[in-house]
Amino acid sequence: MATTASPAAPAARRPVNRATLYTFGAFGGILFGYDLGVIAGVLVLLAKQWSLTAFQKGAITASLSVGAMVGAVLAGRLCNRIGRRLTIMTAAVVVIIGTVACVLAGDWQVMMLTRGVIGIGIGLSSATVPAYLAELAPARVRGALGSLNQLFIVSGILIAFLVDYALSSHNNWKGMFLGAVIPAAILIAGLLVLPETPRWLLSKGRDAEAKAVLAATRPEASDAELDVEVQDIRDVIRRDSERGRVRDLWQPWVRPMVLVAMILAIGQQFSGVNAINAYFPTMLKSLGFATRTALLSAVVLGVVKFLFTVWELFVVDRWGRKPLLQIGAAIMVVSLFAAGLVIKNVTDKNTLGTMTLIFLILYLAGYELGWGATVWVMIGEIFPLRARAAGTAVATTVLWAATGLVTAVFPTMSAKSNLGIGGAMWVFAGINVVLLILARFYIPETKGRSLEQIERDLRGGKMSGTAAGEAAEETGEAGLVSEV
Repeated sequence: MATTASPAAPAARRPVNRATLYTFGAFGGILFGYDLGVIAGVLVLLAKQWSLTAFQKGAITASLSVGAMVGAVLAGRLCNRIGRRLTIMTAAVVVIIGTVACVLAGDWQVMMLTRGVIGIGIGLSSATVPAYLAELAPARVRGALGSLNQLFIVSGILIAFLVDYALSSHNNWKGMFLGAVIPAAILIAGLLVLPETPRWLLSKGRDAEAKAVLAATRPEASDAELDVEVQDIRDVIRRDSERGRVRDLWQPWVRPMVLVAMILAIGQQFSGVNAINAYFPTMLKSLGFATRTALLSAVVLGVVKFLFTVWELFVVDRWGRKPLLQIGAAIMVVSLFAAGLVIKNVTDKNTLGTMTLIFLILYLAGYELGWGATVWVMIGEIFPLRARAAGTAVATTVLWAATGLVTAVFPTMSAKSNLGIGGAMWVFAGINVVLLILARFYIPETKGRSLEQIERDLRGGKMSGTAAGEAAEETGEAGLVSEV
């Protein structure tokens, strides 16, 4: 039975157009990316001000990922209990509280704990915003919204690098942190005028509100068409109630995709990307560069990430997922090996800086073209319907764990007393060799397959990265390439 309209109802009577959803999605991703990237500039300033050790730098950076794991685990239950809209608002409030606490921190231990609080908010947001957009957006734009998520994240990282550079001359690390309050506040303001999703409203018996939201997001639809969609959503809710849990991932026919998801999630982070994102200015400082120069170089890297993410969006459905993963891994192997050679052997500071920047630009181009957005696309494609929610949740949690491990270990690993920066580059180059081999032989191609066809092929043993799977595609079993 429908209940009294919530604050979402007034918004539901106004058209909710595509631009509104894109804008909302942008600020969700920008908040995520900003908090990932801003620490690069903060660490450069705090390392000197607080005399941070390598362990302390790693602990401060990795605490965001630890908090995000907690937030991602809490998101599913909170979403179902209070709704997608209020969950995202809660996430934004948590980020604001954590940000203010970071600004007030007086030592690295408090900074580590408060960054963990921010991470909880980021975990809640990153696990909920895509679901909110997918359930609210018309079907014809759901794919575009999903693909653009990585672009929004990269945009947030670039904005963080720009803010770091702008405030570095004033040693204003507190202002760097406070920049995160802006996208968080915009998220809250946007949610005050946007509705809850029809799927959640129907699951709570609020049928009238659900239909009003559908009418607002599909103004061209007739009442009969809206009634059909309401019934479709009810059918999905019924099927959801019949789904299994994590144990469904251990069925013999599903296990291969669990392995693929682990390769994608762990590989994305073990490729070294967040070591570069978080510590690039610190690395340049250790090589003898001035703070401003190091932070300006980070801005250049942020621009490269943005441009190649845009390119990936245009080619992922043309070139295919598997070729992009292989091309990206190959580029990362060559660029990281070359960067290690330069760092270990070049002594002239100007030449060292220029060549290191060039090779790391090439590295990030390979990452964004291959293992950046492509991994997120595939994690959402490879699991069967019954196990999709559990599979993506497990993969996301593992990805955050890998992020935390890399960012925690890198400062110690790259210290001069251990492997040094050049040695660390070679370690990541070696990992990317392994990723290249795994992408070639174990990761299947999903281009051109509908989600239902992927599930049928998986049940029939045709989903593999080997010659058998490729032969199936060549004989037409993979279906036609979908046009977006």
